[in-house]
Amino acid sequence: MSDLRITEAFLYMDYLCFRALCCKGPPPARPEYDLVCIGLTGSGKTSLLSKLCSESPENVVSTTGFSIKAVPFQNAILNVKELGGADNIRKYWSRYYQGSQGVIFVLDSASSEDDLETARNELHSALQHPQLCTLPFLILANHQDKPAARSVQEMYFTLLQFNLGETMRGSGSLFSTE
Repeated sequence: MSDLRITEAFLYMDYLCFRALCCKGPPPARPEYDLVCIGLTGSGKTSLLSKLCSESPENVVSTTGFSIKAVPFQNAILNVKELGGADNIRKYWSRYYQGSQGVIFVLDSASSEDDLETARNELHSALQHPQLCTLPFLILANHQDKPAARSVQEMYFTLLQFNLGETMRGSGSLFSTE
């Protein structure tokens, strides 16, 4: 080992000792927040989280059950529970809500009218759930790059038609993934 590396190692050890003695330990850890990510199958939940984690989008497989990803940011870490959106899994979503500090609801803005109605109903249920109703909601209108995609304004209007507007005011935001 070179003299320079030994000197650097000793300087670093001196720094750690100084921090421990004079500054009462290492710098504080980044705060962690627990979120739940929900939406119908194919809405883009897994792709969104993979992109946020800088993972390759080519190997994305639809989530069956649930998965947990730690999404690191400069000042915080988001621990996101992604819940599968299939019919037979949605009935279990509420079992995973406890401890959540926020909700990400992903909508496929290019979905069929039937799927959009199902998504509206699931969103409405989530907004009214006792464990979620006081939490911040981020509602993403995904798949904006598809030809059949509705604009954010159209999605918001569609949600308003089913009395979600009053529930959403003050508790959520609707964004596109453009």
